[in-house]
Amino acid sequence: MFMDNEKLRAGEEISPTLVTAIQRSRCSIIVLSENYASSKWCLEELVEVLEGKRTKNQRVGPIFYNVDPSHVRHQTGNFGEAMAKHEKNNKIKDVKVQKWREALTQVANLSGFHSLNKSEAQLIEEIIVDVCKDLNCAPSKDTQLLVGVYSCIRELELLLCLESIDVRMIGIWGMGGIGKTTLARAICERISHKFEGFCFLADVGDLTRKYEDYLKQQLLSRVLRDKNIDATTTSLKAKLHSKIVLIVIDNVNHQSILKTLEGKCNWFGPHSRIIITTRDKQFLTMHGMNVVYEVHKLQDGKDIEVFNYYAFRNDPPSRDVMNLIDHVIAYAQGVPLALEVLGSSLCKKSKVEWMCALNKLKKIPNREIHEALQIHFDELDDDEKNIFLDIAFTFVGEEKDVVVEILDSCGFSTASGIRTLVDKSLISIIDGKLHMHDLLIEMGNEIVQRTFPKEPGKRSRLRMQQDICHVLEKHSGTKDIEIMDLHLSNLEEIRFTTSTFAKMTKLR
Repeated sequence: MFMDNEKLRAGEEISPTLVTAIQRSRCSIIVLSENYASSKWCLEELVEVLEGKRTKNQRVGPIFYNVDPSHVRHQTGNFGEAMAKHEKNNKIKDVKVQKWREALTQVANLSGFHSLNKSEAQLIEEIIVDVCKDLNCAPSKDTQLLVGVYSCIRELELLLCLESIDVRMIGIWGMGGIGKTTLARAICERISHKFEGFCFLADVGDLTRKYEDYLKQQLLSRVLRDKNIDATTTSLKAKLHSKIVLIVIDNVNHQSILKTLEGKCNWFGPHSRIIITTRDKQFLTMHGMNVVYEVHKLQDGKDIEVFNYYAFRNDPPSRDVMNLIDHVIAYAQGVPLALEVLGSSLCKKSKVEWMCALNKLKKIPNREIHEALQIHFDELDDDEKNIFLDIAFTFVGEEKDVVVEILDSCGFSTASGIRTLVDKSLISIIDGKLHMHDLLIEMGNEIVQRTFPKEPGKRSRLRMQQDICHVLEKHSGTKDIEIMDLHLSNLEEIRFTTSTFAKMTKLR
């Protein structure tokens, strides 16, 4: 939204400053008063505003202030007199006057606000409520991350089928930090103005278990714009059925909130859309999504753009760290959260500090990134956690069927466990082989390592070759060790005897 003030009016022609303000606006409110058409400036503004509506889908809300919309539409009354004067003005081309007439007709055909038979206070309240509905989805703080999701936004818009009359439920699925919330907010910013009711429930997480009634109350009060709504009333269905609504429920990790919506799609008006974001695909398949959209990691230079924004802001990268950028990109592996965290931490740092930070990452993973990813792991049961760790330490790149056979022999329910890991975006299966993001592999290693940071012989799994050599040569292995991934081809020399394994009674 922009404010047209007198400071901008430097001459007869509409200023570039004002044109830019109009183009960048999400919403324009046009006050059509009795003398509106007498101002060439106002008419030029109107043409620009309507062009923004046509090309960028901007919201336009006319206010008919003591004016009959039909006078605006047909240019009669004061509007007719003003346009007749413009036509007689030899300095104004006929083509321009015709554009103004078309613009007045077009704006009069839009749904707007009327000042007749109501106080100014009532009119202002109506406008505020309507504008707040459009702007309710605040611009994402991650605006620069949108360099990587423009194509995703277009794909998601197609899946939403906005022209379809049916009520559609869309799931957005992917690993933690991959940009699900950013994408959901971005799509809301583009389409929320098309709906009569809108609600974005951000990061519901565990609230769904403990505060299901509260979330239901929030959802309904925001959609119906009534803070005192009774979520149990039988008239809710009737109230919702007349509303075209957009509902977004972000970061669902429990099915209770989805059960609230189950079987109730017919409660909402035609054209309504419900978007769910989650790390767990199973929630989406269980509750009848029309389609599930998977968010993939950033590639094709988009990851570099995102990182550069956080590391250098609006400045070009400095020469002395240019050759270090690739190392960070390789570590982040296209995960937007990792790119943001690392870019922000390296912003305005010297080359020496960059090198120090990169060396530290080789030894100690970034805590903020790992805490976000570990939410996946913490949601698993013990069996699934063990399967995840076994894959992270030993079986990445191996045939799935072979891994299932091996882990089944260890007493795990491997097939169902692998399915859960896939649904939670912890692993993927490509051409029959198991794959895992490097950050998740690193997270698995960190989870095991921090159980006994200084005593590798007491950990359940060993992957670092120096830790394995230390345990074997120092005879420090214990009954806790289950797996050792030793690669002899990479070692020059190692000395140990079979007695070294005597205490490793759980070794699989």
